[in-house]
Amino acid sequence: MNRQPDSDTGRVFIGYARVSTRGQDLDQQRAALGAAGCIRIFEEKASGAKRDRPELARMLDHLRAGDVVTITRLDRLARSTADLLAIAERIKEAGAGLRSLAEPWADTTTPAGRMVLTVFAGMAEFERALIAERTSAGRIAAKARGVRFGPSPALTAEQIAHARQLINEKNKPVTEVARLLGPVGPKLRFWPS
Repeated sequence: MNRQPDSDTGRVFIGYARVSTRGQDLDQQRAALGAAGCIRIFEEKASGAKRDRPELARMLDHLRAGDVVTITRLDRLARSTADLLAIAERIKEAGAGLRSLAEPWADTTTPAGRMVLTVFAGMAEFERALIAERTSAGRIAAKARGVRFGPSPALTAEQIAHARQLINEKNKPVTEVARLLGPVGPKLRFWPS
């Protein structure tokens, strides 16, 4: 493959195009990426929500320091902020840049573009922290209301004595005794005879 750098910037532009369904066409993306100077375009016909995108993986493996991944729009590369940040990190680790033709602010080859991506990363981190905080507060409130977490409660000493009496003295089957004990009944099979 020709890896000749762009004569103006000295960078190699690598395109990534994706459509979500087989019926959609890559022609418009292909033309825009070609006009933007991409010397190689990796094309994918798969949902962005799918984790398995072989052409994206091939493109990421293909990257060299100084390359610039070029996309027509951010949603062609990723479906979520977390996904975008993970892909952008892989591109950065390769020493490459990322730019979007439709979103000029999303260009990590410029200081402003790197700043925007850093802000996105900070917002995603903030969102994860808020979710963790809400989850923790919700668990505390649920516990205060008496909601139990974890496995069902173990049998009490009284329940075990009662179950043994029913099984040993009254010859009741274990399954019937378990049914009588309610939600803790299935624990009968775990207590020692």
